[in-house]
Amino acid sequence: MTSAASSCRVRVPATTANLGPGFDCLGLALDLWNDVSFSLEGDGVTVVSEGPHTDVLPRDEKNLVARAFLRVCEVAGRAAPAGLAIHCDVRVPLSSGLGSSAGAVLAGVLGANTLLGRPLDRAHMLELAADIEGHPDNVAATMLGGLTIVVRKDDRLLTKKILVPEVHVAVAVPRLAFSTTSARAGLPAKVPMQDAVFNMGRIPLVVEALRTGDYELLHQVMEDRLHQATRLKLIPGGVQALRAAQEAGAAAVAVSGSGPSLIAFVSLATDAMRVARAMADAFGAAGVEATPLGLRASAVGATVVA
Repeated sequence: MTSAASSCRVRVPATTANLGPGFDCLGLALDLWNDVSFSLEGDGVTVVSEGPHTDVLPRDEKNLVARAFLRVCEVAGRAAPAGLAIHCDVRVPLSSGLGSSAGAVLAGVLGANTLLGRPLDRAHMLELAADIEGHPDNVAATMLGGLTIVVRKDDRLLTKKILVPEVHVAVAVPRLAFSTTSARAGLPAKVPMQDAVFNMGRIPLVVEALRTGDYELLHQVMEDRLHQATRLKLIPGGVQALRAAQEAGAAAVAVSGSGPSLIAFVSLATDAMRVARAMADAFGAAGVEATPLGLRASAVGATVVA
């Protein structure tokens, strides 16, 4: 362990997971960041969140960042601090399929580990964050950055970070009440063998396409038979937005995470916002307000400054 600090700042990126056929095993970090500051001061736990729609977030120990922080204290066998002030500058849209909850959990885990003198190693923090959040694909991409592959083996996670060239994406974030739990609940408990094989064969090709910047290959393999069709039915305007991205020239389009955001891969940075607006306009035509974002992949994951 190292000496404990009394304050620190954690930066966590947005992420997109699944990437078409890579259900629950592929994640990609995006260059859109939340900043979370921690300081040992005051009485009890107080959380201040700034950013769009953050007024709905708890301001005490019920906040997800604070809950993750206190879980680390418990796991490390440490008493919770007498006073903890957390300040969150939130840029990643909430409940959007862009990893906002994974970022909140990992920020809390990293912040606590730093202020406690780093009792947990990276593997333990990743396991703990995935256990709290429930979805290791987002958590792994948030922590490691780049394109990540994550699978569970027995009681531990196996991860591999793949460095990718400059990847540009268009994102449309519809303003819809949406939860990962409800999106997952609608998925079938069993799938036909041919559908499982269909996805399995495409996952390594998605990885190779992103690793080499082969957008023609990506166009061919970003298909899925396990989750996207079901989730698109839950997203008003989703099918129209997906088609709009394709018509605007996107190489590949997918539901981001469990939705409701859609993410489209484009070969040029100048195309990202144009395609994002085409998707947002399609959502708008369906009566759903949507925010367009032009982003790029981030090779860097979560960072801590003590």
